Amino acid sequence: MNQNLYSLLAEHFPKNPAAPCMILPDGRVWTYGDVGRASGRIANLIVALGLEPGDRVAAQVEKTPEALVLYLAAIRAGMVFLPLNPAYQRHELEYFLKDAKPGLFVCRPQMRALADELAAKAGVPKGCTVLELDDAGRGSLIDAATPQADTFATVARNTSDLAAILYTSGTTGRSKGAMLSHRNLAHNAKTLHAYWHFQPGDVLLHMLPTFHVHGLFVACHCVLLNGSAMFFEPKFDAARATSLLSQCTVFMGVPTFYVRLLLDPGFDRDSCRNVRLFVSGSAPLLKETFDEFKARAGHTILERYGMTEGGMFTSNPYEGERRGGTVGFPLPGTELRIVGADGAVVKPGAVGHIQVKGDNVFVGYWGMPEKTKEEFTADGYFKTGDMGSVDADGYVAISGRSKDLVITGGLNVYPKEIEELIDAMPGVVESAVIGLPHPDFGEAVTAVVVRQNNTVGRALTESGIIAAIKDSLANFKVPKWVYLVDQLPRNAMGKVQKNILRETYSPMTSR
Repeated sequence: MNQNLYSLLAEHFPKNPAAPCMILPDGRVWTYGDVGRASGRIANLIVALGLEPGDRVAAQVEKTPEALVLYLAAIRAGMVFLPLNPAYQRHELEYFLKDAKPGLFVCRPQMRALADELAAKAGVPKGCTVLELDDAGRGSLIDAATPQADTFATVARNTSDLAAILYTSGTTGRSKGAMLSHRNLAHNAKTLHAYWHFQPGDVLLHMLPTFHVHGLFVACHCVLLNGSAMFFEPKFDAARATSLLSQCTVFMGVPTFYVRLLLDPGFDRDSCRNVRLFVSGSAPLLKETFDEFKARAGHTILERYGMTEGGMFTSNPYEGERRGGTVGFPLPGTELRIVGADGAVVKPGAVGHIQVKGDNVFVGYWGMPEKTKEEFTADGYFKTGDMGSVDADGYVAISGRSKDLVITGGLNVYPKEIEELIDAMPGVVESAVIGLPHPDFGEAVTAVVVRQNNTVGRALTESGIIAAIKDSLANFKVPKWVYLVDQLPRNAMGKVQKNILRETYSPMTSR
């Protein structure tokens, strides 16, 4: 039996190829037949370009039906898909391409010159082909695929073969490529499809980006495995969501989406009368948002917990109490434990390090065997780096992150990457990047900077620092606030005490 994830998904496509898959803002509909034929053409093109099973296909494009089909075509052809945030800039892209060495890089037309330059420097043995896909779903990728046959025999893959690599930066500053196998993605898809009670007739409102786990894997896989339709929107818009929700049964979002829905005067119980499930993830959902949404919409948001390295680990129940401030129970097939600094399991209610194990947990970090070994325990549990607890009833609560991760608008930001850019600026002694509470984004990236006591240092300003680094970083990573100080607080071991910085500057974020 072919264990290729595409085979699993295609088995559940509707028997009628005219059944809708993606409904676009302009009213156009991509049917399941369209998806199958288009993915066949692109899969044939990938093979014609000389790529072989296991080669990487990188894509830095906006959310379009063609972009989703490119992903499906890549795994269908036995390749390893590498989605990249369109906001990434030169130094980020250069690292990803050199590290993953893709045989095909699909970019937006405005990035073509840079893409050609970086692809040539990536050191791919057989070379890296660069093709374009614009924000309307057109470009040289589609032009080259159009003459290809629209039938394609899905390449046989084993469950352990890689399906995707998603980069997740570390506090050391070097990004890590999390390797996800066909088994990892299939297990998570089947588990969530069953646990969240997907059923015939379901319609998803899809407003998430498709360059990370939540939008590409969690949302799309559930829909495709269900053979149902989704409103495929380019981005989140509260007024647009309010107008579409009456035609939908499921909505998935990050906490920022729910905050903004509550600010929309048109959002009420009637606007979401047909919705059976609201799911939130990618960042902590404030208890106040949870409670206000329940009062306003009459729905209890289902919060879950996961990460790039394994998709979803826990979920509040579909049936039963969904407790605000918790992320529910470990999903079927996932083992979760809370351990202390000594590695021993702590008592119920005690806070410790969260570790997980299961078929959804990633294979390891691309090209980093030592780092992979370091992040797993001797008995096979993955060290998530998150802190949490499990109460007497089995509900998991996340209490913090041991790796200083900042989550802004549902996107991960790793302080070290930004600190290195600021520290390299003339006039800077050192910096510390933290996340501070933000009513819309959950957390705002904030830099606390120590200036040199000289002319250059004294000339540094908040706006100047932001301007100096904004072209090197994706916009969501650029600090929203910069504080200039004489020194950073440190403990007896010399480590910067970021907890003190957060306590000091949190009251100032309302400025």
